[in-house]
Amino acid sequence: MLIKEFKEKNIVVSASSKLAEKVKLGSNVCILGDSIIEENVEIGANSVIENSHICKGTIIISSFVKNSVIGENSTVGPFAHIRDNSQIAENCRIGNFVEIKNSVIGRGCKMAHLAYIGDAEMGINCNIGCGVVFCNYNGKIKQKSYLGDNVFVGSNSNLIAPVVLSDNAYIAAGSTINNDVDVGELAIARARQVNKKNFKNPYIDR
Repeated sequence: MLIKEFKEKNIVVSASSKLAEKVKLGSNVCILGDSIIEENVEIGANSVIENSHICKGTIIISSFVKNSVIGENSTVGPFAHIRDNSQIAENCRIGNFVEIKNSVIGRGCKMAHLAYIGDAEMGINCNIGCGVVFCNYNGKIKQKSYLGDNVFVGSNSNLIAPVVLSDNAYIAAGSTINNDVDVGELAIARARQVNKKNFKNPYIDR
């Protein structure tokens, strides 16, 4: 890309960053520090890549990536935040409003929206549902969560570290998990629903 095009799109590329050929950069993109952008990468408008390695064929959409590696043919964003020594393998889907911190994400994993993954190690082909939180901090120290291959974590679940979810484990939506889940087990950890008939709210004037 020509310097003229950089100026017209308000693109910033640090002198120490390395960009391959056939890289597409949108408006207001910042490539900072010692970043490496491989060929056929697309970085959409308003993205910031700092001290990170973006591998071939990956698409970054309006997101922030710092001190991390994104594997080949993955998609990130929009509005994702990947930081602090995260390693994302190939063919992963990191969706909108997902934050990943100090984690290793295996090949083919998907976390499509609204999740926090902190201090985790994840195998291949895992699915992290909407609203999942990796509870990695107990007020004093950060602790890790370990997920095997093909783990499914249902929406709005909390994983309280340290915890191990073995291969093919399945976490029911709305669960709070603080014990290990063995191979092929379904974990359900939520209060039983109780419906009160003919309920009258004393705070509503009927």
